[in-house]
Amino acid sequence: MRKFLLGIALVSGICFSTFAQEPVIPTFPLDLETAVDIALKNNLTLKRSELNQLSNEATLLQNQGQRYPNLTTGASSGYRWGRSINPVTNLFETARIGNINVSASSNATIFAGNQINNSIKQSKVDLEAGLYTIQATKNDITLNIINLFINVVFNREQVNVAENQLATTKDQLVRTTKLVDAGSLPLSDQLDVQAQNATNQVNLVNAKNNYNISKLNLAQALQIPFTSEFAVIEPEFEINESLMATETPKDIYETALGIMPEIKIAQANIESAEYGVKLAKAGYYPTLGIGANIFSNYIDQAFGTDRPSFIQQLDNNLSEAVSLQLSIPIFSRLNNKAGVQRARVQKQISEVAALEAENQLRNDIETAYNSALAAQLTYESSLVQVESLQETFRISQQRFDLGAINSVDFQVAQNNLFNAQANLLNAKYTYIFRVKVLDFYLGNPINLN
Repeated sequence: MRKFLLGIALVSGICFSTFAQEPVIPTFPLDLETAVDIALKNNLTLKRSELNQLSNEATLLQNQGQRYPNLTTGASSGYRWGRSINPVTNLFETARIGNINVSASSNATIFAGNQINNSIKQSKVDLEAGLYTIQATKNDITLNIINLFINVVFNREQVNVAENQLATTKDQLVRTTKLVDAGSLPLSDQLDVQAQNATNQVNLVNAKNNYNISKLNLAQALQIPFTSEFAVIEPEFEINESLMATETPKDIYETALGIMPEIKIAQANIESAEYGVKLAKAGYYPTLGIGANIFSNYIDQAFGTDRPSFIQQLDNNLSEAVSLQLSIPIFSRLNNKAGVQRARVQKQISEVAALEAENQLRNDIETAYNSALAAQLTYESSLVQVESLQETFRISQQRFDLGAINSVDFQVAQNNLFNAQANLLNAKYTYIFRVKVLDFYLGNPINLN
């Protein structure tokens, strides 16, 4: 599994190089899947996580390179004046001497307390943790977009409710005006209905404003310009008895432990810290290295009557050396001890962070489950309430048309129904989102169809 993840990371290094592209501008209306895809492509937090992953890849490459010897070469040229040793005659002379020096050297580490291997292993674990961090960021973006998308659909239905309420009030105002003109009702009834009609107009304006704000919030989360054409496709989602997860919070938690990237990040951080302890302990071990170098030079002075050519001098003056370097730490002024202690503390911090991640996951799941359960009960109660108030409103409308009740009683019945319908919409979409959060923890695909 780890090799597979690392392979993805290396391939992704090519894909991440396209960050300079312009934000994706979609065509409208948007469905949920397209909205999530656009958010993932445009989100700058995700791009930052992917760039950090490129840095992790560079660190791994650098640590892998420590296994190989280095090789450097160079050359220098200059002039000397005054009394100095002539490199050709090896005698002191007072003259201007021009020289060209060429050299090459190579060094390799033979043993360093297993630092190289452990640093490579640590880098691979960090690279794996980076992949999980990217996945966690994608999950957060997806859940946020789903919530904002649901808010848009909810507020659009709120607009429909407000429009129906206003249409009903307008019809009522027409009938009331005719009855007042005929002398069947007092003028106060007409004024009451007019006031209610004005209130419903304000409610419609507020509902449309909330709808536009919810679209604006979604567009900003997608990081695209907001225009009047922005719209979404309402999903065909039906609530049924099988919607609520049948698993218990304990079952959901045990499943989430194996799939949530936050947990995998915490576990990878512990493993990385373990390698950190090993790297710190390597300071107590001796290091052994091997080195080699080659040197030669050319000067513009003659040796007697003969001046060897450039190639001849380089060949004649060629010097080669091979060396072994052994370094044994005896006393490091407690630096090694302090380093090991810090590494062990870091490991303990990582272990505490892992426990915190598991506890937070359990708390989130328990909260999500109880919120979903409460939303289910609220939705079912709201459904019954709307069905009852619909019948109450139907009867009130008949009685009002017959003059059996006044406009105030009719408005009360009407307002009760529309408020219940608004509450039902809120309960419905709250319930849908809460259940989708549970699906997320179970690793199920998140959609609204």
